[in-house]
Order: sequence, then C-alpha cells, then structure tokens
Amino acid sequence: MSGVRVLLVEDEVRLAEHVRRGLAAEGFVVDVVHDGNDGLFNAQVSGYDVVVLDIMLPGLNGYDVCRRMRAAGVWTPVLMLTAKDGEYDQADALDLGADDYLTKPFSFLVLVARLRALIRRGAPVRPTLLVAGDLTLDPASRTVLRGDRELSLTPREFNLLHFLLRHRGDVVSKTAILESVWDLNYDGDENIVEVYVGYLRRKIDQPFGRHAVETVRGAGYRLAAGGG
Repeated sequence: MSGVRVLLVEDEVRLAEHVRRGLAAEGFVVDVVHDGNDGLFNAQVSGYDVVVLDIMLPGLNGYDVCRRMRAAGVWTPVLMLTAKDGEYDQADALDLGADDYLTKPFSFLVLVARLRALIRRGAPVRPTLLVAGDLTLDPASRTVLRGDRELSLTPREFNLLHFLLRHRGDVVSKTAILESVWDLNYDGDENIVEVYVGYLRRKIDQPFGRHAVETVRGAGYRLAAGGG
C-alpha cells in the first residue's frame, strides 16, 4: 500500500488524526478534511486511490458528497463511515454510489483490510447509457428518460431499474434483485421487491401506456428489451 493516496473526510478531529496516523504507518499517503464541501472539492480535483467518507458532516453530508462525485463522473472507490447501524442507512449509502461502509466504532484492522480490497478492485469503468426502446438510464448523471421526458425516481427505484436494464430481456429472480439492489445481508421480506416493482411501473410504464416490466410467474421479472 506504499504511496496509495487516501482522502479522509471526517469531522471528528481526534478520530481523523488517529485514523490518519494509523494509515500513514501502513504506508498510505493521507489527506484529511473536516467538512463535506472540502471533501467534494478535493475528490474532484485530486487523483486519490480511495475516499474514506463520514456520513454526518458539516456543509454537505456524506450522502450528498458521494452522489455529487458520481454525478460528476468521479469513480474513485468510496468507503463510508457512519454512526448509524440501520440497514436502510447502509443501503442508502450503497444506492448513492458508495462501494463499502463501516459502522462506528470500527476496528482499524478491518478498515485497512476493506481499503486494501477496494484498492485492489480499483475504480469502476465509467458506465455507459442503458437503453430499452425509448427508455434511457444514464448511470453517471443518475437520470432516466422516457422519450424526451425526464422521470423522477428514488435512489432505490433508480437502482432497481438500473439492474433490470442491465439484464433487459432476461428473467431475474427476486433473490437476484435483493442481492444486487438491496444488500447481500438483507434478511427482510422478499416481497419488498414486488412493492418497488409496483412503484417503478407507476413511473416508467403506466403514464405512457407501456408494459416494460413484466412479471414471469414463479420465476421473477423481466424488462422488455424493446422498452415495453
């Protein structure tokens, strides 16, 4: 890890200094900022290998920093730190473009191991447009169009549509959707998928008289390759 550049965005000064010293001892080169605005600026203008990003920050919170990074085409791996431990908070972080998360208090050894894993994986390739007929999704700007009309989707709806478009024309099971759109550790009711499929249909299909999202009885769902 010698020479690997890390941006640490953390407003707890003592914690930030503790993490900085520990990472420096492991060979990382660490820059520290204490608010979201500085974090976003540094992430956009400097070539970091990984960003460690707290969620509760002054200025912009970590969710907004991550979302704006991705919208600006900055694909540096992001590890989010949060004092929250609810599954929806963790899912929101992943929905908005984070690559991993740790809940405070955390083990420093685990933090280093997660960072090494993210760095080995590297930044993902900038995504291209996903298209099915006149339905278009842009992962970089997180926008969805039906024809020339822009649609407003929640982060979960967006990620569900993103998954379905990546597999357009194929049948995907509820389990596959949960593992990709929710979390590998999600252990709630799988019928939540039906609920969100319903939300999605009301936004991308019903107002346009389309039937893009098909239910395949006993198997799962399929997004019509032609857009419905």
